[in-house]
Amino acid sequence: MDAQAIAEACRDAMWENDRASRGLGMAILAVGPGTATLQMTVREDMLNGHDICHGGFVTLLADSCFAFACNGYNEMTVASGFDVNLVAAARRGDVLTAVATEVAKSGRTGVYDIEVRNQRDERVAAFRGRSYTMKGRPLVEGLPMGKQPAAGPSR
Repeated sequence: MDAQAIAEACRDAMWENDRASRGLGMAILAVGPGTATLQMTVREDMLNGHDICHGGFVTLLADSCFAFACNGYNEMTVASGFDVNLVAAARRGDVLTAVATEVAKSGRTGVYDIEVRNQRDERVAAFRGRSYTMKGRPLVEGLPMGKQPAAGPSR
């Protein structure tokens, strides 16, 4: 099984139990080893007293994207912390897209950057997540675990 297929199997297993992301109407657009793209439309019930999307919902989208990216290696991985900067308001009807990129992964820890943009490609938030991997604990039983080495050129 290749690394992409492992990441997709991990996505499916996590999504089945992710009541928070599903309940907020998120959709997974893409997933791969160390990467993910999720989308969410800002609803009326996500607005705060200023009639803008509550920052917690923007953060939740970024955090969910982070989770799918760092769990793509079939080793149970959790957040050990994150920082988020809200740089623009999101409004009712905005379609937010979060894209996660693995910055570093070594041993039990990883660092991931997640950028959240709206449908006009304007940055709404910058999120940096730190992950902790529980070595030896597969997310999906029967699949290979751990970061797969990148395939080099064939000779």
